[in-house]
Amino acid sequence: MSGGAFAAHLRGRNCLASSFPRRAAMRVLIPNPLRSYTADATVVGAEGSTLGGVLADLDRRYRGIRFRIVDEQGQIRRHIKFFINGTQARDLDTALGEADEVMIVCALSGG
Repeated sequence: MSGGAFAAHLRGRNCLASSFPRRAAMRVLIPNPLRSYTADATVVGAEGSTLGGVLADLDRRYRGIRFRIVDEQGQIRRHIKFFINGTQARDLDTALGEADEVMIVCALSGG
């Protein structure tokens, strides 16, 4: 194969990206009050090795959703709960695996 043919063969191929496996997106269950950000999707995909990383990825995909979940001090809002595979997570540093399922729950209040 000539140099020009080889270069043409490589065009459109990202050799570096194909060298590293891409992390699979984990399932994130979205509660009804936040579905306006996800075009009414009840389940979305997100990537991240921690809960905070998943929220950053969600905010990249669905601009503004993180502010509804995390306050100005970087803490999970009091009315928001996270469950990772059915177990409550209380910290944004909680480690996640790519097969984990994240459920976001919004507490209801009223009188």
